[in-house]
Amino acid sequence: MLVLRRSEPLLNADFVTKNMLAKRVIPCLDVHHGKVTRGVQFGKAEEGGLRNVGDPVALAIRYDEQGADEMVFFDITASAHGRETMVETIERVADCCFMPLTVGGGIRTVADMNVMLKAGADKISINSSALATPDLIREGAEKFGSQCVVVSIDCKRTGSGKWEVFSHGGRKSTGWEVLGWAEHAVRLGAGEIVLNSIDSDGTRNGFDLEITRRMSERVPVPVVASGGAGTLEHLSEVLVEGSADAVLAASIFHFGDYTVGQVKTYLAGQGIVVRL
Repeated sequence: MLVLRRSEPLLNADFVTKNMLAKRVIPCLDVHHGKVTRGVQFGKAEEGGLRNVGDPVALAIRYDEQGADEMVFFDITASAHGRETMVETIERVADCCFMPLTVGGGIRTVADMNVMLKAGADKISINSSALATPDLIREGAEKFGSQCVVVSIDCKRTGSGKWEVFSHGGRKSTGWEVLGWAEHAVRLGAGEIVLNSIDSDGTRNGFDLEITRRMSERVPVPVVASGGAGTLEHLSEVLVEGSADAVLAASIFHFGDYTVGQVKTYLAGQGIVVRL
């Protein structure tokens, strides 16, 4: 069911096309050694910065039943065993859930993409590997289609009106200005951008609306806002003021603040088009 704001007149075809596209609500699962974890501002496992949340398959089933539009899995285990565990996890989730699945983390080659797609993923998210080898974006798009290639961008504010791209879980500066890198990724074939604010990640203090809005205005592909969800108001703000096409959240779902259904009901009440 689509819920459309009725207080605003539909002025032209472009307005109708843009505003009748349903905004997506996407839970995110960070998987470490087969368990879902949660940190703050990209806290690392070796630093004791991660909190165990639960089993990824059980959580995926829960969010699927709640009406999640998609699910994102990030493999944060840098090991071959961790990769095998993630493949098994995606296979199990794909067998029992109907929502599209996006998988990222440690995917460095087209062959890696193929493994995850065969396991049941619908999209592949690449981040540090795309920065290290930009042609990976082009190769993935040519083989699987742009709709399968998501470029995830971790950015940090470095000054007034300035954001820089960081790699390796937010640890390494790349020298790329965030909007410039996003445009380059789209030219190479990226079909979607996930914009992660390192400053806001896990803080529950709200999204970085300024850079989200700038990104949404700059690139012609969907922009998914990530980092900072703490209240229902934060979600509506980034979809409206930030012009994001979708919102990615973790803590508010994992720790029981809200269900996906509650989020969608609230957004619909604010006049935001969602799938109910």
